[in-house]
Amino acid sequence: MAGVSIHVVDVSRGVVAAGMQVELHAIGVGGKLELLAKGATDATGLLNRPELSKPFVPGGYVAVFHVADFYRAQGIALPTVPFLDVVRFDFGIAEPAQHYHLPFKCTPWGYSCFRGGA
Repeated sequence: MAGVSIHVVDVSRGVVAAGMQVELHAIGVGGKLELLAKGATDATGLLNRPELSKPFVPGGYVAVFHVADFYRAQGIALPTVPFLDVVRFDFGIAEPAQHYHLPFKCTPWGYSCFRGGA
């Protein structure tokens, strides 16, 4: 199964991060970002977009997570200038036939993103 999957979990509350806005971009010529997929995570915390299920060409990609907006929408009090606002995670795809799973674990104060095994 080729493609990319993105799963977001709010580890500060022990729940999936349903409703977080996420974008996936390819890094094009000169570092220009080319939007491939955009949307809110679903009730399971997944960015469920059909564009993600196809093989991706080898190259650089960027996942963008709108952390502060998500927590504010959940009623979590954040400082006027949040510690994390928008998080950009740069990664590469070397093998288009493989699946690249990106688990994003976050709190208002930190995050972890890696290649998982889903």
